[in-house]
Amino acid sequence: MMEINTNKSWLERNLTNRWYQLIVASLAMMMISNLQYSWTLFTTPLVDKLDSNLIAIQYAFTLFVMFQTFIQPAGGYLFDRFGSKLVFSISGLLVSIGWVMMGRVTTLSALYFFYSMSGVGAAVIYSGCVGISIKWFPDKRGLATGIIAGAFGLGSMPFVPLIDGIISTSGVTNAFGIIGLIQGIVIIIAAFILRNPVNAVVKKGDEKKDQKQAKPSFNPLQMLRTPHFWFIWTMAFAVNVGGLIITANSKAFGKSLLISPSTIVFAVMMTSLANGLGRVFWGWVSDRLGRSKTMFVSFGLNAIFLFILPIAGSQGEFAYVVALMLVMFTWGQLFSLFPSLNADLFGSAFSAANNGFLNSSKGFAAILGGGLGAYLANTYGWTVVFSFAAVMSLYASLMSLVLPKLSKPIKHG
Repeated sequence: MMEINTNKSWLERNLTNRWYQLIVASLAMMMISNLQYSWTLFTTPLVDKLDSNLIAIQYAFTLFVMFQTFIQPAGGYLFDRFGSKLVFSISGLLVSIGWVMMGRVTTLSALYFFYSMSGVGAAVIYSGCVGISIKWFPDKRGLATGIIAGAFGLGSMPFVPLIDGIISTSGVTNAFGIIGLIQGIVIIIAAFILRNPVNAVVKKGDEKKDQKQAKPSFNPLQMLRTPHFWFIWTMAFAVNVGGLIITANSKAFGKSLLISPSTIVFAVMMTSLANGLGRVFWGWVSDRLGRSKTMFVSFGLNAIFLFILPIAGSQGEFAYVVALMLVMFTWGQLFSLFPSLNADLFGSAFSAANNGFLNSSKGFAAILGGGLGAYLANTYGWTVVFSFAAVMSLYASLMSLVLPKLSKPIKHG
């Protein structure tokens, strides 16, 4: 537990209370959730606005996720090095400006540019918030990262009916604009509250000890030189695929099943709920059962639910919603389990930057989850697409059995 100086003011004591830090970091994560999880609501209006097609529009989602993940190592380094105030403020502006301008674009290239801009801002916020949770909670990593990741998964839920209502009444431009301003304001406020624990900001050449494991932490270059990192990277890539396909295409999948528009909007809300709750639940389970056992069970269930999704989803609107919820409840936990596992193996001092490299797996998986996934579904059907995703999750589940058999990583350099 972090010690608090009783001579500090009430405000200072609360700003350095780790639970308050976790709450504020969770709010910041909720503000970037819409960028990913409410996207499916915007796809059809954007097809009409830009006189385009779904495949072309979905490549914007692919670019967003790639920027939101590939920038994370740099964003994590900046947060580890300088803290949140300046870094998060700039990121909040990128998120807000990018999202607002997406409603005003008239070309696909402009849509791609501004969605990518929002992705850069989201990358820094995501890596910083995960890093904060790991550093403040070395004794409850699974739970803390589960709450942070859960906030990202749940964050769009209260906004979904608002976004759908604004789109229906005043158009997609206003929906992007209003939500973009709200997101930016909250993130910038959070920037002045969030901070690393005392002495947790990494200085050049600093060889800090991991608070839980009492061993030197690996910096990103040292981590990248280990086979352990690349092993868990392939697992993260594999299990990312299915959830990203659903995130980007749940509306298109529902329309193919002749699901009513109101049920599709309800399904987006419920999958957000299941996604967020799953991250917290499985993160909590992993602190007790262990990371590898939790991965084996949850990723295995995810493979089963993905495989039966096209069949169950065609049995009616209720089955469609439940089937999607089961997939997302057993998918989102990868964003709480893998950061915790990464910190278990490589320490927490460089956790924001290290997790950024691991989360690059999501960027590569987005290639399958966005435009390419829509193309494959249009060409071969949703059954083939979800069966492929099921095989990927099964791979991650089986490889989790190998994890305990790996030797401890060796630090080079």
